[in-house]
Amino acid sequence: MNPKLLKVNTQPNQSFSIRRDAVPYFYNNWHFHPEMELVHIQKGSGIQFIGDNVSRFKKDDLILVGSNIPHLWRCDDAYFQQNSTLKAIATVAHFSENFWGNDFIELPENKKIKELIVTAKRGIIIKGKAKLIVAELMQQMLVAENTDRIILLLQILKSIAEGSKANTLLVSKGFAPSLEIKETERINNIYTHSIANFKGKISLNNIAKIANISPNSFCRYFKLHTRKTYNHFLQELRVGHACKLLIQNKLNITQVCYESGFNNVTNFYKSFKKITGNSPLEYQKQYLTNAEI
Repeated sequence: MNPKLLKVNTQPNQSFSIRRDAVPYFYNNWHFHPEMELVHIQKGSGIQFIGDNVSRFKKDDLILVGSNIPHLWRCDDAYFQQNSTLKAIATVAHFSENFWGNDFIELPENKKIKELIVTAKRGIIIKGKAKLIVAELMQQMLVAENTDRIILLLQILKSIAEGSKANTLLVSKGFAPSLEIKETERINNIYTHSIANFKGKISLNNIAKIANISPNSFCRYFKLHTRKTYNHFLQELRVGHACKLLIQNKLNITQVCYESGFNNVTNFYKSFKKITGNSPLEYQKQYLTNAEI
């Protein structure tokens, strides 16, 4: 897609930035930047778009996004309610691939970190022991000064690289984002309308009108920039919402189906299996079992 170029602000006496955001909700526009981005979600849940991946984020997630990979995080609808007391909190670091200079990363000792920088182009969910280590190091980095900041960032990248076998890659191989800025408003309109209305029927004519192009042009436009049909994109949104409801364990499978925007249970099972690799019941049992450990 064609996201907005975002300029990351760094202090004059610092080579990279790290901050802690405590806000009512995350609602970033679809954007990209040359800096890599490391995000630790401390509070909040919702849907994330990273490259051509659509999935849910939740508390304690740790994500590394490579240079110029478009992305956004949007909290669940409950965070946008007028009297909501929910909070979204994240620690976010931005750093250039070569903030330490062009030669440093080429040192033989940095082979794994160099490989990590390439892999981050696919977006990485960091798991296992590395997640705990990196989350703690990020908190230390918030208050560190001078050379200690650089040492901590190196330790973070080293920990992620060494724990790579436990990590999950998000973006499909060969994803090549289109980085033209002029289409930003159109893409954000498509996303905003889809997120707000995926539980109901979204006709091709309606979404094409939102994008201000003809229905035939919309199909080509969306497929060209996302490598997926709009219908598949809607299925991803609906399955993502279904995952949230299954985790909450307050509704039965049939109720989850219709609450997520599917018009029959057969289509729901088929789409859920295709996108997650599990049936709804298998997904729910796996989550609840892991939550008890």
